[in-house]
Amino acid sequence: MSRRSINRSSALGLALVAVLVVGAFAASATTADTTRSIPSGGTTAIRPAAEGPDGLQQPELRPAGSHFGTVEVNRSRPGFKNGKFPKNPLDAPTVASSAVAGSNPELALSVNGLNHRDQRLANGGNQFSLEPPDQALCVGNGYVVEATNSVLRVRSAASGSALTGVQDLNTFFGYPAAINRTTGVFGARVIDPVCHYDPDNNRFMVVITTLHVLPNGSFTGKNTIDVAVSNTGDPTGTWTVYYVPAQNDGTDGTPDHGCTLDGTAPGPCFQDYPHIGADRWGVYVTTNEYDLFGPAFNAAQIYAFSKAQLAAHPAAINVTLVENLVVDGSPGFTVWPATSPAGQYSSERNGTEYFLSTIAGDGSETGNPTGTARRIGMWALTNTKSLDTASPSLGITSRLTNSQTYVFPPKSDQKPGNIPLGECINNTTTPTVFGPGCWQLLFVQEPAHDEVESQPDSLDSRMQQTWYVNGTIWGASGTAVWVNGELKAGIAWFAVEPKINGAGKVEGKVKQQGYVALANNNLTMPAIAMTPGGKGAIAFTVMGEDNFPSAGYVTIDANGSVGPIHVAAAGLGPDDGFTSYKAFVGDPPRTRWGDYGAAVTDGSSIWLASEYIAQTCTYAQYYPSPPSTAGFGSCGATRTSLGNWATRISKITP
Repeated sequence: MSRRSINRSSALGLALVAVLVVGAFAASATTADTTRSIPSGGTTAIRPAAEGPDGLQQPELRPAGSHFGTVEVNRSRPGFKNGKFPKNPLDAPTVASSAVAGSNPELALSVNGLNHRDQRLANGGNQFSLEPPDQALCVGNGYVVEATNSVLRVRSAASGSALTGVQDLNTFFGYPAAINRTTGVFGARVIDPVCHYDPDNNRFMVVITTLHVLPNGSFTGKNTIDVAVSNTGDPTGTWTVYYVPAQNDGTDGTPDHGCTLDGTAPGPCFQDYPHIGADRWGVYVTTNEYDLFGPAFNAAQIYAFSKAQLAAHPAAINVTLVENLVVDGSPGFTVWPATSPAGQYSSERNGTEYFLSTIAGDGSETGNPTGTARRIGMWALTNTKSLDTASPSLGITSRLTNSQTYVFPPKSDQKPGNIPLGECINNTTTPTVFGPGCWQLLFVQEPAHDEVESQPDSLDSRMQQTWYVNGTIWGASGTAVWVNGELKAGIAWFAVEPKINGAGKVEGKVKQQGYVALANNNLTMPAIAMTPGGKGAIAFTVMGEDNFPSAGYVTIDANGSVGPIHVAAAGLGPDDGFTSYKAFVGDPPRTRWGDYGAAVTDGSSIWLASEYIAQTCTYAQYYPSPPSTAGFGSCGATRTSLGNWATRISKITP
């Protein structure tokens, strides 16, 4: 979940509003590291409960009081000390349109992954409606593990068939259900799952941020980085769980990072947007740290674990926190750790893990008011072999390097089609048990009846995945592009050649880079992966004048040659979720679309996961006659009343 997806409720607990949190760079933003011992939280396994019933069950969204602060606060922030931000916004690059491939000869397997219906009806329906899906994917030893938002499932890598049912993450990590629909008691809020397969030790790992709550859903202030590690190479078996306190307010053994409730009074921090990578010795989870209740962003953090220790699933593990990352005088934001195929790790300085970041964003975290940049951040964590010792001693170094221009992307348009949830809000005549108008099933107070098909959010220009192979870090981000005379969302990709110099500092440069764009359409949420053989792919969503939201990809090689756009699975209709409509989220709506996709290697193959729309239905199918709330909005068990997103998992051999 991106911090930009903060929400609050309407009278029915059904409205969601995006809040832009803008904060001052904390004075404590110096780099240090501390190591703590974290006891095992016990074992778990994927043992899903029966699917819940169709139809509305209030509340569909978490009510007010259980989310972040809802006050916009603007504070001045320092720019980079050497003036690395543009003085004025840069123009979006003009990019030639890619061709669209007529066939997919490298596509070996493609199946539907988790969708909104799976997520909402898991654990007997004791879940909330959530969007967008935050996509986690890891593959190895013949298994595919996928997680989105608050659920996960295991598939066969040979056939793509499901080996488990859909497991809610609350239960998997040992928490009460997101909501008990009998008692009304709330469970912890689990967000942003990430997944990693460790080929050296044959282990799967699923990591989340958990916000702990009172039974009424209000935050306690505590949040944890929860790490589940499979005890063997079989993810359908037993896992061991560790809960790392992460509020960083001096409690539970955490350092005090000076977070506040209101800019003044001390309060807990919150670890948002965790992402995962690994080298030979360690597994690294990076986060963006904010005040939980207040307005400020602090800086990116690194939680470093020994791979060997995790694989042994002992009674306690060590975690080393590398605190408050800084690049050229300003806080790091979305510092994405690289993943490598087996044997492709850097041995520099007794083991080095590399990271990339961008510096544009929307200005609220980076301090860049232009939303544009032509430099990217490089980071190196050194002496990672020391993670296998009782007292790790890690070094961190960073720098900016020149790059092509990237620009905050526009919203993405989508091909017109059926939007039955939008039509329900607009409808004032269909009979219901509450009176005329389908809207009566969703709201107590009558909304305006002027909803239209939405423009999905393209997120921003933060780094979206990194891969280290053959001495090169590959990364990708979103960007605005001019293509065929129109401003659209496109992709910027980077190949960075890093090294550690004699003084122990990271240096290097972008050796190759480029853009991917499609005339009349948008490309969003890129995820890149490369094989040791120099073959790679970038996964993304395609949507626009010609396409409903579809799962797409391009191939890319070590020379930077990018192939045509392939559509692994064509979307069947437009996005029609609750964040698309003013009646739920306010005016203007911000249609939430995946905060990240996923791409991973498995030998010479690459597995991709992207959000798309796998169904469509008419208003008459959404709310069939005679009027009834039973099965309302399910469209023949293809969606739920408040959402219709889906994911697509594809295997290619480029």
